[in-house]
Amino acid sequence: MTVADVIKKTMLAGLGAQEKAMEFVDELVKQGELSKGEASSLVKEWVSKAEDSRKDLDFKVKDTLAAALEKLNIPSRDDVERLEKKLQNLSARVSKLESGDGKGEA
Repeated sequence: MTVADVIKKTMLAGLGAQEKAMEFVDELVKQGELSKGEASSLVKEWVSKAEDSRKDLDFKVKDTLAAALEKLNIPSRDDVERLEKKLQNLSARVSKLESGDGKGEA
């Protein structure tokens, strides 16, 4: 199972829990234990907390993956882009030197 699979299953579980919570709140409204306004506030609070949790999980996963890639000495996208840019600059300088335009330059 990949990290993406774990994240996907976690998110789907979260959506299922949110659905159950909404059903629970609807039931409390039907039973007269909560007003519609209270239910709405409660649902908004739960949705907000769920979003905060999702963002926190996303940050933790990215941080963990970055640390793992660093330990494995795998270059980041920024590292690769920086090397590509250097390679392009060096290729341009070599081409310039080969064509004779760069005579006298160091």
